[in-house]
Amino acid sequence: MFSRAFRVRSNTAIKGSDRRKLRTDVAAAFPNLSAEQLTEFIPNKEELNVIKIYSHKGEAITVYMNNRNPILFEIEKALYPTVYTLWVYPELLPAFSTWPPVLQKLAGGADLMLPGVVVPSSGFPQVERGTLCAVTLLGNRAPVAVAVATMSTAEMLAAGMKGKGFAVLHTYMDHLWEYGDKSYPPTLAPLVTDPAEKESAEDEEEIEGKEPVISFSTDPLQHVDVGDLSLKERDSCAILMGKEELNENSPAETAEDANTEVQQEAEDSRTPQEQMDALFNQCFFHALKCKVKKSDLPLLTSTFLRSHMFSCCPAGQQLDIKKSSYKKFSKFLQCMQHQKILQVKELNKGVESIVEVDWKHPDVKAFAIPEGFSSASAAQDSKSEDREQVYHAPEIIPLYGVSAKMIPLFQESGHRKGSILSSSEVRNIIINYVKTNELVDETNKNFVKVNAILCDCLLDKSEQDEISNLKWDDLVSRCLERLQPLHQVTFFGQEPVVRKGNMEPIDITIAQRSSNKKVTIIKNLELYGLDPQRVANILQQKVQASATITPVPGTKDRVQVQIQGNQIHHLAKMLLEEYQLPRKYIQGLEKAPKLGRKK
Repeated sequence: MFSRAFRVRSNTAIKGSDRRKLRTDVAAAFPNLSAEQLTEFIPNKEELNVIKIYSHKGEAITVYMNNRNPILFEIEKALYPTVYTLWVYPELLPAFSTWPPVLQKLAGGADLMLPGVVVPSSGFPQVERGTLCAVTLLGNRAPVAVAVATMSTAEMLAAGMKGKGFAVLHTYMDHLWEYGDKSYPPTLAPLVTDPAEKESAEDEEEIEGKEPVISFSTDPLQHVDVGDLSLKERDSCAILMGKEELNENSPAETAEDANTEVQQEAEDSRTPQEQMDALFNQCFFHALKCKVKKSDLPLLTSTFLRSHMFSCCPAGQQLDIKKSSYKKFSKFLQCMQHQKILQVKELNKGVESIVEVDWKHPDVKAFAIPEGFSSASAAQDSKSEDREQVYHAPEIIPLYGVSAKMIPLFQESGHRKGSILSSSEVRNIIINYVKTNELVDETNKNFVKVNAILCDCLLDKSEQDEISNLKWDDLVSRCLERLQPLHQVTFFGQEPVVRKGNMEPIDITIAQRSSNKKVTIIKNLELYGLDPQRVANILQQKVQASATITPVPGTKDRVQVQIQGNQIHHLAKMLLEEYQLPRKYIQGLEKAPKLGRKK
């Protein structure tokens, strides 16, 4: 159900009467919770929020949040606990165990089939069809999925443990889990009271664990990713794999290390440019394979480079497009687009986004994650992916293009139509032109005499018979007004980009909605390298109000952030202080609500 991204509709705080009703509903849904546990679960004073969302299938779902974590979700008036809740109350639901590799399938949206259920020596818990159950991994009581039994226990056994046993609703590592703090399941030892039974269970697991389909890191400090398991301890891995198998693999690992050394020597013989090209390719495929999801698209190319490729760069190395053969990141992406790996489009004027990725492309499928990236660091990367990346405000320089009408004034300095100049260059060209043609007024050097060329270029028809002199400042300002406006934007780690027109400011407006409610609307974030979805998520957490992404009216591909209430104070602090954007590029800050004086 949550294997794909969902859309947040609203986010509101739960007040006293609603909180009491929720506690009553939870007590009815989970009668084995004690009064003390119930008060701890639905506290009286801690912050609780209710979020209305739509699943990818359009289903309306209610999610209850305690601090940052979802604790319950409600579908058609039925309450279900999340994995975050089950890690605190592991005995809340009857539990069934499965093999660790099965979790990857469950997180991808698959249901749990009975052949994947481990039959314990003590037997299954007795459940009826439709009973809400927890799914755990062998060797750890911490639930990793919430599911509904499609058969009773008797029917499962009668069917010979074949067919679909559980309809999975929510799992560790799905999008609902990602909406929380992305913590890992705790390690909870199985409840085995009889020492003889415990010893036989360990023997069983050791024998079964020798199947070669499971591969784990032996580093006890590493978290192994979901595809490989989420276990922390070396002993747990040894039980699943078999200690002898781990020892047998050491000669092979030594040989692999030797091969790696030979490969590194070969790589060192390449030119620095070839090495940088290879590094860009490695980080590109690594980012596509591990960082980018379909729900992230369209993705700004600047965000892809800064937030995804940079984080895939091996320790001690640094991506520098200027040291590669591509010279510009846009050319690198054009090369990848030519290979039909992805598709890049200019959704906004001068702003390119990745709109499509072919994850089934042979080059993407064949790419292997570099050994230097341990599962622990990969887990840390995935955990910090949704955090705000370090943002660098772009450098914006106003530029001017020589228009056809202004050619006579600029051709003496060697410029022609379309030449791009900065304001200081324009000023110097004007000064040189005036001095070369001896146009400074002899009686008052603050004025410039208007000759035929200046008259044609800078004066309107109604002014040509009236004005014979211009002040220096007036002369330069008139010239700048009649040149074609351009601007240069330089994003961190990228080549400068020149765009036509003036830089559009980030536009903040306040709109009135039904019931006299106000909403804050923010446009043009993409032009400054800001991801609208990320900004919406950060604002939503800061102000605890619903934030959504909606299309800009009258456009096909542009989006805007809409958040409940007048949030301009928070926006000003974020854009001016945190993101260090110049105030002149933010429009609408004056609409902030006036703060009342404290009495």
